[in-house]
Amino acid sequence: MKFATKTIHAGQPSEPETGSLIAPIFQTSTYEQDSPGHDRGFNYSRTNNPTRARLEEVLAELENVQHAALFASGLAAENAVLQAYLRPGDEVIIPIDVYGGTYRILNRVFQPIGVVIHQIDTGNRAALEAALSTRTRLVWIETPTNPRLLVYDISEITRLVHAKGALVVVDNTFATPYFQQPFDLGADIVVHSVTKYLGGHSDTIQGAVLAKDPAVFEPIKFLQNATGAVPSPFDCWLTLRGLKTLELRMERHADNAAAIANALHSHALVRRVYFPGLPDHPGHEIAKKQMSGFGGMVSFELDGTIEEVVSFASSRRYFTLGESLGGVKALLCHPATMTHASIPAQARAELGLSDSLIRLSPGCENAADLVEDLLEGLAQVEAARTDRKAASVSAG
Repeated sequence: MKFATKTIHAGQPSEPETGSLIAPIFQTSTYEQDSPGHDRGFNYSRTNNPTRARLEEVLAELENVQHAALFASGLAAENAVLQAYLRPGDEVIIPIDVYGGTYRILNRVFQPIGVVIHQIDTGNRAALEAALSTRTRLVWIETPTNPRLLVYDISEITRLVHAKGALVVVDNTFATPYFQQPFDLGADIVVHSVTKYLGGHSDTIQGAVLAKDPAVFEPIKFLQNATGAVPSPFDCWLTLRGLKTLELRMERHADNAAAIANALHSHALVRRVYFPGLPDHPGHEIAKKQMSGFGGMVSFELDGTIEEVVSFASSRRYFTLGESLGGVKALLCHPATMTHASIPAQARAELGLSDSLIRLSPGCENAADLVEDLLEGLAQVEAARTDRKAASVSAG
């Protein structure tokens, strides 16, 4: 079954009793039992729910594994993995470019209880080998990363990590299973912020953890029920609806991202563009090898002041200034003050996360409109500079 067919057919037969093409939302907390302790596969919706079970089956199919667990948010999903596998004294390795929420939960929740965190360039083999030890339990990678879209060689990393007996966790949110299949490259666990591309419509908060090995998955599935951070049936139904157009949307996102990256690449006010599809991107060749497309995200550094960055970010026509990404409507984010504000300013600087960095999530709008919006904003920055210079000369 090909990918687009999976998104529509996998785990989604017509509802058997009525023939309804779309299965109903099982908006229930509990279920009738035939006798004490004998249910019909469901007993309490924290533990399981038919709508959630459908979505978990679809996500597992898309990632080519058997096991998926849904959570109430991406960070709830991350917490389940970290809680399942990290104890005081254990070590975890994370990349230099990592989502601010991941940085926060590790440094503010797990480090205080004794977990040791190594934040390194996981694409540097020597650095990774030096950081690995007998205490390493997890190596956590995003690829492409958030927000600089760095790309890491999953196969190479898993080979080194498995030799030390640790597990590799891949955050596949940006690439999605449409553009990247981490399990085929050796990953042990995959996490998603389902909120983003999988849901695709900016109307639900959700996370997912997937695993190939049932022994690896079991403690995560246990925590899903034991801690109860599960999504509602309605949110699961919304995501099932959104997934049906995942391939179509990802193709449009990727086309729009490429058009934007090419338009910004040589602009005088743009210091640097981060997009794996550009030949001068440091991870371009790895992305070509392990991805079937370059994804739908673009980041760039404005060659200007923080005031100019704020003015540009706050005045776009089609790019809405807001948190999150992956929806059909274009979003623009200033990571230093938004998604990555939990990382101290000095740490951001040391990690190469510039205050002038702007992250773009092109939606499914017309590419020409999105490019025009950005170029118009850059022209406004140039015009304001000219006006200030003229005013200064006149005053002098």
